[in-house]
Amino acid sequence: MDEANRPERDHGGLRRTSGLSLSLARSGHEIIVTRSFRAILVSGRVEPLALPARSPNLNAYTERWVRSVKEECLFKVILFGERSLRRVLSDYVDHFHAERNHQGKGNILLFPRDTDRHREGPVRCRERLGGLLRYYHQEAA
Repeated sequence: MDEANRPERDHGGLRRTSGLSLSLARSGHEIIVTRSFRAILVSGRVEPLALPARSPNLNAYTERWVRSVKEECLFKVILFGERSLRRVLSDYVDHFHAERNHQGKGNILLFPRDTDRHREGPVRCRERLGGLLRYYHQEAA
């Protein structure tokens, strides 16, 4: 393992005033990050926060979104680098916000497109990521 990717243990984390926060992988009460990842955090003015031990529901919404992304998307594709990961995640985020019904909100779209609101044509199936993510919409009459 080269020097840049060797895990580094930190008890306090980085402190910035950017207003952003990021929780990292934990081992006991320590945050484990590599030096190269720490450099990315510093350059992006991100403030990692150490989470208290034994607090599984502290980030429940975030953890549920990550679980959805993994189960609906990432476990089913083969990625060939950062570029393909970014494309897949971008498509999933677009699908999640504009095309996927949300059961907890009464099966509505969270952010429907203006062009999709008042259509009266036939219902059609569309796909993203080669059919992995499917959704239905009404075409213009």
